[in-house]
Amino acid sequence: MTHAHDRALPRAVRQAMPLAREVLEEVAKQHGVCIRPIPLKRLDTHTGTTEIIDVPCGATLDSKCPPCAKRNRQLRIAQCRDGWHLNEEPAITPDEPNDEQRWLVEFRADLQAQRDDAEKAGLDTTDLDAVIVGLDEEINAAGVRGNVLGRTTTKRTRSTRRRQDAPDLPKRKMANTTLGRTFTSTDGKTYRPSLFVTLTLPSYGKVRDGVPVDPETYDYQRAARDALHFSKLVDRFVQNLRRVAGYDVQYFASVEPQKRLAPHLHMAIRGTLPRAEIKQIAAATYHQVWWPQADEVVFDGEHLPVWQDGVGYLDPATGEVLPTWDEALDALDEDAEPLHVIRFGEQVDVQGVLAGTPDADQCIRYLSKYLTKSIGDTLDGGQAQQEHATRMLDALRYEPCSPACPNWLRYGIQPKGAKPGMLPGRCRSKAHKPEHLGYAGRRVLVSRKWSNKTLAEHKQDRRTWVLEALGQADEPTDPHRYVWRPVPAGDANVPPLALRLLRSVHERQRWRAHLRELEARATGQDLSAMEGRAA
Repeated sequence: MTHAHDRALPRAVRQAMPLAREVLEEVAKQHGVCIRPIPLKRLDTHTGTTEIIDVPCGATLDSKCPPCAKRNRQLRIAQCRDGWHLNEEPAITPDEPNDEQRWLVEFRADLQAQRDDAEKAGLDTTDLDAVIVGLDEEINAAGVRGNVLGRTTTKRTRSTRRRQDAPDLPKRKMANTTLGRTFTSTDGKTYRPSLFVTLTLPSYGKVRDGVPVDPETYDYQRAARDALHFSKLVDRFVQNLRRVAGYDVQYFASVEPQKRLAPHLHMAIRGTLPRAEIKQIAAATYHQVWWPQADEVVFDGEHLPVWQDGVGYLDPATGEVLPTWDEALDALDEDAEPLHVIRFGEQVDVQGVLAGTPDADQCIRYLSKYLTKSIGDTLDGGQAQQEHATRMLDALRYEPCSPACPNWLRYGIQPKGAKPGMLPGRCRSKAHKPEHLGYAGRRVLVSRKWSNKTLAEHKQDRRTWVLEALGQADEPTDPHRYVWRPVPAGDANVPPLALRLLRSVHERQRWRAHLRELEARATGQDLSAMEGRAA
């Protein structure tokens, strides 16, 4: 209902007034409160009480939730700083299996025995196989790495002979270390320098201000395929880097878009190598995509494959079953050429960095600069760049992004795990979405022995610091005490979002007031005098 005061105002004035919901969200953002909290039902098994708890959404992008994105960025900054210049080897000891993991593996053993007996008896094992696959996924979700049986399918291999158009790489004997070399100066000080490396993709045509000078000659197909497979190229670079370095190189890297919309890599590397070697490694690194052909269109428009239950996709004209993904791969003979070969461009930037220097801080800020932005968010809004992005999306539309991509139907192949309803050009993978522009990999790449901590442990460190600052002990609780359950949509016990945000803002105000009071006591200052000066 409109208040009488609002009705008395001219219509144009009322329309110019901000909505109360928008003002509340802005206040929540200013106080670092998640604007999309997820309500969860928490049951205390000790007391039997149930309450609704708001959990931050944990978004990593500003476009979804700026406060959560900011917290995640700060965690990444802390993670990068903690691991870049370690002086001692990180010690990673696998956790002991817990009761849940043991029970799942024991149950897996029982199912495997049942399946083996059924197979010996000549019975159908389809249902048991489906249950086993689901159980293997549950075992992984419980915190177990790898498959219980290891590799269960034969791995296809291709010739490991290096391409003739790629330079050879030196290979050093591996040392059991992650730290890199130290150097002693003339004054007796010891330094352990590290590296900050930037790698880019090659040119697809002349560009000015991030936009192709001639869109007609710009190689959009190659740009699209390079974006789709960029993460594999980065993996190859790390493998080559470790072989040449001769030790277990650790890294913290972020993938960001250039203005021309091509992904490029910023990488903090622990330890140092000569700049010439880094450039040699980049020049010698490539990734070959051994997929079936995707250049000759077989089905298009209304002439598309049709689905038949129990069989798969058929040629609409002949009724023949299309080759499956595995059959299409088997058809590639020894003389086959890869669908695509991706390489880095000639532009390679290498900087030496010392711990605790302004250069190190600047590099860390640069690494995390765009972590809260999607690749599509980098568009400056200009018409020319918007048109460039549209052409890039058009090039990506029918490019297969994975073996399971529906676009394979366009080229006469059934996607891996084919199911009814698939249509070329309608892939739901994030690689085809405007905000990703082809790159579907992780934006932050961190090696396993980087900081000797997981991101969850860095988050726990931050929680511990806040609780200690507030004078509260972070006492360990029984992990089985609380049972968490999702709250169904429309649950009458969940207060309106606006009320939940108001409560969270008040709680954050209370924490900050307490922190200011503790800080004033620690410095021997009177709180009222300090606030008076600040005012």
